[in-house]
Amino acid sequence: MGKTFDGIDARMAEWLREQHVFFVATAPLAAEGHVNLSPKGLDSLAILGPRELAYLDLAGSGAETIAHLRENGRITLMFCAFDGPPKIVRFYGRGRAVEPQDAEFPALRAMFASPVTARSVVRIEVERIADSCGYGVPLMNFAAERTQLTDWAQRKGSEGVRKYQLEHNQKSLDGLPALRWPEQGAS
Repeated sequence: MGKTFDGIDARMAEWLREQHVFFVATAPLAAEGHVNLSPKGLDSLAILGPRELAYLDLAGSGAETIAHLRENGRITLMFCAFDGPPKIVRFYGRGRAVEPQDAEFPALRAMFASPVTARSVVRIEVERIADSCGYGVPLMNFAAERTQLTDWAQRKGSEGVRKYQLEHNQKSLDGLPALRWPEQGAS
């Protein structure tokens, strides 16, 4: 049977930092809207406090998470142990995308070493933390981080990435508004 936790303690924080991938789920309010589930890696997690997380939101083909957060703020992060003892931990909460034009962006962005241009930092106020067994999660060995996203961003340069985001990240699949900063001309 799973347990709930009051917050992220030192032991859980260490376990979270050991995971190479986590998953982010969001959904629009509309029943016919698309539920989004995205994997995140590249050392993109920061623990801001016992009930607060952030992750570096890198350029991507869609901006569903940002659009859903703008609409309703609901978000769930899930971490699975792919090595060591089986374990799954979910963080349920409210999130918001902090974009480059926002005053708190530089301080949040500085927490991450990734050289890739970030379109936002997603900040999550955690309302519930729960674990489950993870018995069905396969054992897998970590080989390396993929370099394609970093390579792509370096080839495009910051202006090329911005142009891509203007073309692909202003609306969700369901037509909800996503990124604000390309509309405002920030860089």
